[in-house]
Amino acid sequence: MAKVLVIGGTGLISTAIVNQLVERGDDVTVFNRGKTEPRIPITVKRIYGDRKDYAAFENRMRELGTFDCVIDMVCYVPEDAESVVRAFRGRIGQLIFCSTVDVYNKPAVFYPYREDHPREAASDYGRNKAKCEDILMAAHERGDFKVTIIRPAHTYGEGGTLIHTFGWRTHYLDRIRKGKPVIQHGDGNSLWVVCHIDDVARAFVNAIGNERAYGKAYHTTGEEWLTWNRYLEIIAEAMDAPKPQIVHIPTDLLAKLVPDRVYWTVVNFQYSNVFDNTAAKEDLGFRYTIPFLEGARRTIRWLDEHGRIEDCSNDPVYDWLIELWEEMTSRMAAELKNRTGQQ
Repeated sequence: MAKVLVIGGTGLISTAIVNQLVERGDDVTVFNRGKTEPRIPITVKRIYGDRKDYAAFENRMRELGTFDCVIDMVCYVPEDAESVVRAFRGRIGQLIFCSTVDVYNKPAVFYPYREDHPREAASDYGRNKAKCEDILMAAHERGDFKVTIIRPAHTYGEGGTLIHTFGWRTHYLDRIRKGKPVIQHGDGNSLWVVCHIDDVARAFVNAIGNERAYGKAYHTTGEEWLTWNRYLEIIAEAMDAPKPQIVHIPTDLLAKLVPDRVYWTVVNFQYSNVFDNTAAKEDLGFRYTIPFLEGARRTIRWLDEHGRIEDCSNDPVYDWLIELWEEMTSRMAAELKNRTGQQ
């Protein structure tokens, strides 16, 4: 039995990690702000606080004593990483850091991405995660504690949503269900991977106390290499809805029209995301066991049960974009025909 502290503990991946730790009999404590409704056993010890109040956080962590492992799920900026090093230096056996595949540059230098791929992120989120990795690995090299880095890609499941061109909102799911057209960035043929929280969490759990994982980084990503078009088709199938009517709009145009909605499409989704999970399979026993169709059904069921699928009629901009795109392309086709004298 391991004594484990999870910083976070009630988020999407965190919840699955905590539940799996409890199932195998570990002594689990979670630290968070207490603002997210927990979906973890009541037997789990809970401590509330703000890790951004670095002095208070570090003092509180010292008061808790020692742990076999700390799993940091909410370390986002270098200051967070520096604080966690001060809090746990010499007092824990291992720190597992939840990083992200967004540390890599896009598009890839080569596919599939491997863990040694250049880390030249396009987003502040990815750049900051890479800096956190460096700070924690420096602590590992100094002997402050052992460090393992895990880099999930898009992770989904009950408690979360199914990401799309416009991010995390769910209007598009209502559109698919009602047979209304949905927007897809580009031609929809870039590759995307998703992995259910249960599969990702198992890698975190298996990394605890695992000497093979010390000082290493691992991918824990989906293994169905789906085009975005196929991704939408599977979601429609999971909803028992008709095959989606997909309207393809160039990413560059969406970036000009609705930049706040397509930030992640611009820096990430428009490029193929395919990753090599070999290292995690060999060292952490990572396995991709939940096909996307099954996981999508489970996630949509959870969204329906909790009233989380938004009414698409509350998002008129979506329809306006489609109307303007169709009007523009029709005018362009007519004008080209007029200029070239085509019959």
